[in-house]
Amino acid sequence: MVALIDVILPVFLVLGFGYAAARLGLFGDAAIDGVQRFAQNFAVPVLLMQSMARLDLSLDFDLAMLAAFYAGAFAGYFAGWAAARFAFGRGSEDAVAIGFVCMFSNTLLLGLPITERAYGEAALAGNFAIIAMHSPLLYTFGITVMEFTRARGQRLSVGSVALRALMGVLRTPLVIGIMAGLALNLALSAGLVLPQGAWDAVGIMARAAIPAALFGLGGVLHRYRPAGDAGMIAVCVAASLLLHPAITWGVAGALEVGTDGLRSAVVTAAMPSGVNAYLFAAMYGVAMRVAASSVLIGTAATIVTAAFWLSVLP
Repeated sequence: MVALIDVILPVFLVLGFGYAAARLGLFGDAAIDGVQRFAQNFAVPVLLMQSMARLDLSLDFDLAMLAAFYAGAFAGYFAGWAAARFAFGRGSEDAVAIGFVCMFSNTLLLGLPITERAYGEAALAGNFAIIAMHSPLLYTFGITVMEFTRARGQRLSVGSVALRALMGVLRTPLVIGIMAGLALNLALSAGLVLPQGAWDAVGIMARAAIPAALFGLGGVLHRYRPAGDAGMIAVCVAASLLLHPAITWGVAGALEVGTDGLRSAVVTAAMPSGVNAYLFAAMYGVAMRVAASSVLIGTAATIVTAAFWLSVLP
């Protein structure tokens, strides 16, 4: 429990700093939006590029483990979408964004350090395999569904909507960062050598990503307080912290995933919605209050739920 608090407390302190700055009028809405744009369009993509550039692509990806994790993720999406659309009467675009919140786990900021603290650095191979696919796969899915949802009633052909969705994916800064990192990884493997100054510049930007995103999210939370959305937020938190890891565990057992893979998949699945879930909602201007509050409340609840999942894992 102390280790979990040590991991999660800094996240809350930075969020709280942004919230306090906005609440006290020290940081206006325009400034908060600027910080969010910096994080979403520049710093976080550079962080993802750095991670992909240094990822060992020769790792033996456990397909059964990946299937278990993403089965839980997509189950979370459809549960959140259905609850938003039918139980809470939200609009179709809101429902897509809320489903995205339910399936997008905080794999990097919380999943990695909690797994490392619980099982050691040697247990992280499965986490890295999940992270390598996480943003490209889920953003491609989310953007595609959103574009088809928005095109409904516009009498557009399937091909034109699919092309618009593809262009939306390819224009997304986070996906651009991942693809650039993959290209750089392959170039480095082929013998390209970058000067240390280039890596240092990348490192400076990458280190700014998480604090900027969290500080900006804290300011956003002051703007989008959870008035009237408590039930929807509870669904998002439950889908992230309970449904996703439970289904991952069940599928992993059915597929006979090994102990290391089971630990990586379940712990990562048990993480709350990440900042990128809010960034997706903000990109389309829908369900931002639900997304922001789900990140905050889910992160707080993780202190209890992650302790539970760690206690029952082998």
